[in-house]
Amino acid sequence: MALDQWFSQAIAAETYIEEMQKHKENLQKVYDVFEIPDDESFFLELENQNLRVIAITEDWCGDAMMNIPILLHLAEKSHMPVKMILRDSNLELMDQYLTNGKSRSIPIFIFIDENGREVTHWGPRAEAVEQEVAEMKNQLPDKGHPQYEEAFHSLIAKLTERFTSDADFWNATYDSIKTQLKKNL
Repeated sequence: MALDQWFSQAIAAETYIEEMQKHKENLQKVYDVFEIPDDESFFLELENQNLRVIAITEDWCGDAMMNIPILLHLAEKSHMPVKMILRDSNLELMDQYLTNGKSRSIPIFIFIDENGREVTHWGPRAEAVEQEVAEMKNQLPDKGHPQYEEAFHSLIAKLTERFTSDADFWNATYDSIKTQLKKNL
C-alpha cells in the first residue's frame, strides 16, 4: 500500500490521544510542559515543504508517550498534519521500518510530501536518549536471574519518570528530529 493510502486510513492525533488507555496523562504532561525552541526559520522551511506525518505508535509505549508531544509541537509550528497508525494492527507498514532490521520499535515518524513520497523517517528514539537507556538496561541482571522481573519493572518506572520530566530528553528528541529533517529537505 502506498504511504498516501496509509495516511488516509490513519486516525487523527486528537482521536488517538482521546482514546488512549495507558499513557494519556503522561503524554499530556509532556505536551503541556515541553517548550519548543524558537526556530521560526526552520518552521517556515518545513511549512514550505507541505509535509504530512504518519506516526506508527501504540499507547502503551513509553517512547511514544514522550516523543509524540514533541512531534505535535513541531507539527503545529510548521502546519504539518499528523495521523497515527497503530503498530500492532498494521504490521505490513511497521515491518518496512524495523529498527536495526529486526525490531518493531516505536514510535516511527514517516514524513511524506504532498505526492505521498517519503521524505525521511525518524524513530524510535533520539541517539542521546538511546545511550542513556542502554546504560540503564546494562545494569539489569540477566533475564534468567530471579531478580530480573523486579529490576525490569523498576527500570520501566524510572524511564517513565524520566520521559515525563526530563527536559534534556525532550530537547535531545526535538534536536534529533530536526537534524533528520534538515538532512533531507
